[in-house]
Amino acid sequence: MAVPTASPLFLREAEIRRGVELLYFGYSHLTRSIDDNLAAQGLGRAHHRALYFVARQPGISVGELIALLAITKQSLGRVLTDLAERGLMETRPGQEDRRQRLLRLTEAGAALEAELFEALRDKLAAAYSSAGQGAVGGFWAVLEGLIPEAERQRVSALGK
Repeated sequence: MAVPTASPLFLREAEIRRGVELLYFGYSHLTRSIDDNLAAQGLGRAHHRALYFVARQPGISVGELIALLAITKQSLGRVLTDLAERGLMETRPGQEDRRQRLLRLTEAGAALEAELFEALRDKLAAAYSSAGQGAVGGFWAVLEGLIPEAERQRVSALGK
């Protein structure tokens, strides 16, 4: 499939709208690839986000996860309770501050997260392959440009 190039007028409304649509539908189809598996577990996308980021940063505090996901403590509390009741996540007190709650996936949680990631990886790898190596860096640059400067360090720290 030939990769279309952007118009030299890429900042016009039509091109911006096309980008919004592609971002929306691309993300929607990517996440749909795991929805059935989540539903079979009685879980949703919020649960997946928590599983994913705790897998990326084992021992992350509840407060750090709230900041990373930009959700309320109450919303995350419901998700964490569900995951703990299903034996997918556990909390431990912090070593320096015993009030701090540090999150880790259980063995079952890690297995589920790996299974979900595999489906996402396959879908995204196919899209990367289709677009070509040069397009991947541009795609990352555009997505990074959508993240406010103040949050970029938090996001880039995930890859370490």
